[in-house]
Amino acid sequence: MNNIYEPKFVKQLFNQMSGSYERMNYITSFGFSIRWRRQFLNKLGKSEQNLNVIDLLSGLGENWTYLKQNFPNSTFSALDFSEKMIAQSKNKGNKVFNNQLNLLCEDILQNNLESNSFDIISCAYGLKTFNEQQLEILAKEISRILKPNGKFSFVEVSKPKNKFLYYPYQFYLSKMIPVLGKLFLGNPSDYKMLWIYTENFGNCDHVKEIFNRHNLKVKSENYFHGCATGVYGTKS
Repeated sequence: MNNIYEPKFVKQLFNQMSGSYERMNYITSFGFSIRWRRQFLNKLGKSEQNLNVIDLLSGLGENWTYLKQNFPNSTFSALDFSEKMIAQSKNKGNKVFNNQLNLLCEDILQNNLESNSFDIISCAYGLKTFNEQQLEILAKEISRILKPNGKFSFVEVSKPKNKFLYYPYQFYLSKMIPVLGKLFLGNPSDYKMLWIYTENFGNCDHVKEIFNRHNLKVKSENYFHGCATGVYGTKS
């Protein structure tokens, strides 16, 4: 198998899934992905000020409506390195932000974002595609681009520790989702990868440790008994 954390592999995977990824997130989480999305974004608070907000690994722009509601007067950017995700999300960006979204096709691990430039950073369901070394780079970049006292929040589908949840969840994600992918949404091998990434990722405990090493004050959160976990906090 290819190195599943190689950026080229990850980019190709998400390019292939771009037409169905939003629906698939909904199906894989039994609809909880929307609830978790709202909960993790609420960790950032709300503000009427003109803040500089960026949504990382922005996918199809599923966070944007909530971000606009919570920070109505802010300046918004979004970053993803999948060209097809960017192309698919452009219309939504124009609609939600009235043609004022700065939509960037870049790799967050090798980006051109200015240091100390963002008040708010959000990211949903992208952490699992990074290995430990890449998470260190990510944490360093979050610390670099975030303003002092700026806020961040991340959420990721996770492996629940409760065995009564884990085994049916594992079966559903690893066996049923590829079947649904084949029937309705595209290539089943693409969607099989979602469980492989989730299995390897575990939960956000190790992400918290890594972020703590990079001048970030980090708290962690569990959603629905650990089926999703998150980290949030501020730059020291």
